[in-house]
Amino acid sequence: MGRIKQGLNYLFAKPKIEKLEKIKLLLTEEEYKIFINMDNYDKVHSIGVYQMVKRDEILNRDEKYLKLALLHDCGKEKISLPTRMKKVLVGDKLLDRHPKLGYEKLKEIDLELADLILNHHGLDGDKKLKRFQEIDDRN
Repeated sequence: MGRIKQGLNYLFAKPKIEKLEKIKLLLTEEEYKIFINMDNYDKVHSIGVYQMVKRDEILNRDEKYLKLALLHDCGKEKISLPTRMKKVLVGDKLLDRHPKLGYEKLKEIDLELADLILNHHGLDGDKKLKRFQEIDDRN
């Protein structure tokens, strides 16, 4: 059922204007340009992760993790639904590279945030990064 919901979200989801306005206040102008150029599906997913991070007792006071929630998938570019389905079924090299591509986009803007993006699927993270991964996986 969850995968069907994801497919429908990919096709029809759009971020709400009022949420975009709040996000604009948190991100720098450069970061916001990266966010706004993400695929609508990834923006909606990232906003959901952001809302969960805001409610999390461990992460909610850390601005880097709030920004990570919004930008962690910025390296996915505009990946098609068939490619995303392929990733779920058999794997896909293009989607596997998204943390590195996201790192490249952010490294000149905020190296610490870029490092978090690079490692947001990694196995060796500290308590905060592991908590973030749990939230990302649930959303």
